[in-house]
Amino acid sequence: MIPNFIWYLVWQSHHLIMDSEKVKDLILNEIPDAHVEVIDTTGTNDHFSAIVISDSFNGKSMVQQHQVVYKALGRFMTNEIHAMQLKTLTKEQWKGEER
Repeated sequence: MIPNFIWYLVWQSHHLIMDSEKVKDLILNEIPDAHVEVIDTTGTNDHFSAIVISDSFNGKSMVQQHQVVYKALGRFMTNEIHAMQLKTLTKEQWKGEER
């Protein structure tokens, strides 16, 4: 029988440990002009909340905006990232919310 910690090491070697900065970097690679804020909502490096502000969202529905972000997260969304709370806004919308 193989001890549990060996299974954990094997699993860990095949999965990138995600953190807020890595999530932010993935999003910025796809949407370079974005302002991105990401927090780890549970402290477990797999549940995140993100606000993404970009003029590239102009003319896109909320669903289309979220699709752009999910595309940036790619395969990580179903592996290392188990949950993502997402808010997307254009810069104009963000200015309107600041009031």
